[in-house]
Amino acid sequence: MGVLNVTPDSFADASPLVSDLAPPDVERAVALACEMEAAGADLIDVGGESTRPGAPAVAVQDELARVLPVIEAVTRRVRVPVSVDTYKPAVAAAAVAAGAAIVNDISGLQYEPDLAREVARSGAALILMHTRGRSATMYADAGYDDVIAEVTAELRRSVDRAVAGGVAVERIIVDPGIGFAKRAEHSYGVLARFPELSAALARPLLLGPSRKSFLQVAAGGRPAVARDWATAAAVTAAVLGGAHIVRVHAVTELVQVVRVAETIRQLGLLEPRP
Repeated sequence: MGVLNVTPDSFADASPLVSDLAPPDVERAVALACEMEAAGADLIDVGGESTRPGAPAVAVQDELARVLPVIEAVTRRVRVPVSVDTYKPAVAAAAVAAGAAIVNDISGLQYEPDLAREVARSGAALILMHTRGRSATMYADAGYDDVIAEVTAELRRSVDRAVAGGVAVERIIVDPGIGFAKRAEHSYGVLARFPELSAALARPLLLGPSRKSFLQVAAGGRPAVARDWATAAAVTAAVLGGAHIVRVHAVTELVQVVRVAETIRQLGLLEPRP
């Protein structure tokens, strides 16, 4: 899954596609989406609100103004499915009407539970990510006795909310939310025990480690745009641990990483065990 941010304040993009004073650069967004597809991206995720820790909320109309022109243009040019990274029902509805096939909710239906009914009505697929609290306060809730057990239990509750809202379980993907309401040791703990998460949830798993700050603990104080090698290590661990989708910024480089890790995993599953 390639990341296509349409925000002025993304932590990971050196050259944003939108500013506070100008509409999105749709032509450049389409060019980037086409490059991702050509490089091997299977999905493209369009987001109009930064969800980094401490990021301010964006009004519905501002988010719509950012994402809709891009989704409309991108879905006319690429063949891979496009997702919209939002937790707001109104944005999800408009994005799906514009061509998005997936709604990627970072809150796991905690912020806007009515999103489930909107997704069910639209027929879109739904990604449910684990987090606690809002962006401004998420680290206050980053306390775990057993990070895998607690993330698993909380994601199951998100899945239950989605199903109660009418979303078919077959259309649900889950994401443990690496870096969200998790300190570095928790994010590394998720990666280290990823096979347990995969076995416990019985849903397709997405992981988004790309360029995140937890990587600095092992890789040093590099800026976000210089963390792609560190991201490659996290992506390898995720794929070997059972991830079905990895969400990344540097698609061209990381497609190779994913394909090699995927081949190793597949061969490992075929080899007889002692």
